[in-house]
Amino acid sequence: MSERYCVIGNPIDHSKSPEIHAAFALQTGQDMVYERCLAPLDAFEATVRALVAAGYKGANVTVPFKLQAADLADRLTERARAAGAVNTFLFNSSGGIIGDNTDGAGLVGDIIRNAGVALEGKRVLLLGAGGAARGVVVPLLAALPAELTIANRTVATADALVERFAAQLAQDQRLAACAFEDIAGPYDVVINATSASLAGDLPPVPGSAFGPGTLALDMMYGKEPSRFMLFASEHGARQRDGLGMLVEQAAEAFLLWRGARPDTAAILDRLRLGV
Repeated sequence: MSERYCVIGNPIDHSKSPEIHAAFALQTGQDMVYERCLAPLDAFEATVRALVAAGYKGANVTVPFKLQAADLADRLTERARAAGAVNTFLFNSSGGIIGDNTDGAGLVGDIIRNAGVALEGKRVLLLGAGGAARGVVVPLLAALPAELTIANRTVATADALVERFAAQLAQDQRLAACAFEDIAGPYDVVINATSASLAGDLPPVPGSAFGPGTLALDMMYGKEPSRFMLFASEHGARQRDGLGMLVEQAAEAFLLWRGARPDTAAILDRLRLGV
């Protein structure tokens, strides 16, 4: 019988993860099934426990459950512990739950390999201070930007995130926090880690954050560019959605589960073409 995996979220119908993992499995000769799982907003833990009881081998976790997932895991990998957020579960044979976070590796891999943008020495702006943002701070800093600024609607939340990571990273001086209205651009890379695009909204980022050479990346993806991407493009930036990040982080999760690393380039091209 094929081993079973899924992606847990709310909403979840839009997720391309089943398509991506099916392609990974075919490419690498793995016998597995990957599904969508809608978890009620007030029943995430119960949903996960039911999956474990049903014999699932692992799961991805998407909005809005990444912080809850970190609390639920019995053990966290180093990168999940650093992030304080989990996007990947590995369920072991005794029913234990291992939490990992592949978001940061996926984001950095997409920016550098797929978008062809070096991060070393660059000014990077991260919009949002929730679970999605937490998962990418350490990998972004590992790519050696000149600075990484976290902007949030509530600046105290961004300040707390900076303090958390500064303590972990020997008071890394490249980290800073600000409110949206205090963003001082242009930045080389602007990453939207807020949930605004899920609702079709625009995060309150000023046009001055973008310049002619800016890469504006929205972690969300869809058939049409998000309002964030369109706004960035209007201000001269190069727009990119989160599909490449999704494929790259999925490859990291697939490696954890199956011990095989898929070739992401061909699969990303197919998804872009809609075939």
